[in-house]
Amino acid sequence: MRIVVKVGTSTLAYATGRLNIRHTEQLVKVLSDLKNEGHEVILVSSGAIGMGVGKLSLPTRPKDTTTKQACAAVGQCELMYTYDRLFNAYNHTVAQILLTGVDVEDADRRQNVENTLNRLLELGALPIINENDTVATDEITSIGDNDTLAAIVACCAKADLLVLLSDIDGLYTANPHTHPEARLLPLVERITPEILALADGVGSSLGTGGMATKLRAAQLVTELGADMVIANGAHPELLYDIAAGRSAGTRFAARKED
Repeated sequence: MRIVVKVGTSTLAYATGRLNIRHTEQLVKVLSDLKNEGHEVILVSSGAIGMGVGKLSLPTRPKDTTTKQACAAVGQCELMYTYDRLFNAYNHTVAQILLTGVDVEDADRRQNVENTLNRLLELGALPIINENDTVATDEITSIGDNDTLAAIVACCAKADLLVLLSDIDGLYTANPHTHPEARLLPLVERITPEILALADGVGSSLGTGGMATKLRAAQLVTELGADMVIANGAHPELLYDIAAGRSAGTRFAARKED
């Protein structure tokens, strides 16, 4: 299969912004193993700003745009250096692609993105994609969050499966942080208004996404014929079950023709 995996800042980094070595190393190991099994893998990775916060020893994530851009510039170097070193240990070559809203909205530029992605996969590379946070700052150039970016990438790559690794096990009947009786939904066959109403709360202090962005991503990819799964990034080994079609997290089934 062609699989797009999105990993959030909360999986890659501690609240300090420093790298969560255990989670990152395990993620790379599992993704390398999936490639060895014959799957094509694309990684959409958050974490540039968060890691820049840690690298620059800032006390909290900045609120002003210029400092965010500076953190992204520093953090993206750290992020790709880490991925390159870890994937190289398993004999896999990584490639960096940084995108903005203009790159996916403009037809010619989007076609260039698709061509590059396909050629990298043909060459056996593992593309690692992030938003270009150093230049994407407004409503025109900014995609806004990496759940949406991952859905766009999955559509561009004509992926079979999108997996969003987050700090939650999946979609619940209510916010599990405030409703202990909430139940995990293992399968969502159709995204109804009732399902959309389950989105509640926001992400961690280092990231930008929440359940609402994940449900929008699910709408986008399932309508184009791919499955999407939300799973807990603290357990990258779940990717084995997800790739095999076994139950893990919440699976949103691809829309079938009526």
